[in-house]
Amino acid sequence: MTDNTPATEELQGEEFWNARYSGSERIWSGDPNTVLVREVAGLSPGRALDLGSGEGGDAIWLARQGWRVTATDISGVALDRAARHAEEAGVGDRIDWQRHDLGVSFPEGAFDLVSAQFLHTPGEMPREEILRTAAAAVAPGGVLLVVGHSGFPAWEKNPHPEVHLPSPQEVLACLELPDGAWEVLLCAEHERIQNDPDGRPTTRTDNAVKVRRLPVSG
Repeated sequence: MTDNTPATEELQGEEFWNARYSGSERIWSGDPNTVLVREVAGLSPGRALDLGSGEGGDAIWLARQGWRVTATDISGVALDRAARHAEEAGVGDRIDWQRHDLGVSFPEGAFDLVSAQFLHTPGEMPREEILRTAAAAVAPGGVLLVVGHSGFPAWEKNPHPEVHLPSPQEVLACLELPDGAWEVLLCAEHERIQNDPDGRPTTRTDNAVKVRRLPVSG
């Protein structure tokens, strides 16, 4: 795992996520996000970039499908845990774990797939700028997949008013993709079932944007 976040800059976001991951042995299920599986299953494996990789569920799944993965998160605690999970899954050699505050630094290179799954955080984060940088990192013929929440769940009455949860149309617009250079494959909301804190199933609305950079002609 390499660390590319400037050591001189102590960020609230990093502290928040390190504390959250340190408070539990596991936060997420360990399973890959369902939209990622659905939208990537038909793609030919190449180089993938996983933004906000957390405990590594998506990166490990991608590596198992044959992708070479660069996975990045702001939390060193999460990355250490994810690296252990990847070794246990037998794909540790296919994933490069990098710590970045994506508003400050970003992984280098061009990728056949860039995935941003639920890239949300309390407090300030230049999400639109990060997503534009993510689009710029997509190689010709490659895909950018952005999945996020369309709103807060019914049991939370906007607990983070400073966080805007955009529509898929807003996500697509914020990318500022040049005309004629990209193909929009998906821009839509979808519903899924999520249990509330009391274990009762409830419906939540998320959204997904999938765009493909057109190959260079000639």
